[in-house]
Amino acid sequence: MCLVVKYGTKPLELAKGKVAIELSVQADLIPTLETLKAAVTAGELDAQIEVMSGALRKGFVKK
Repeated sequence: MCLVVKYGTKPLELAKGKVAIELSVQADLIPTLETLKAAVTAGELDAQIEVMSGALRKGFVKK
């Protein structure tokens, strides 16, 4: 099973060239989500989110 974290509709790059977390069994899903939540709360994904946010903003044109 693969878990993809998205910012809007785009996958968030969690590590260089990697956008998914591979899980061997379904039982790993909840602990993985809890670890991911802790990483977000600790600010460990702020840089990746900022990159995606900037890319998303470029898609909007001021009129």
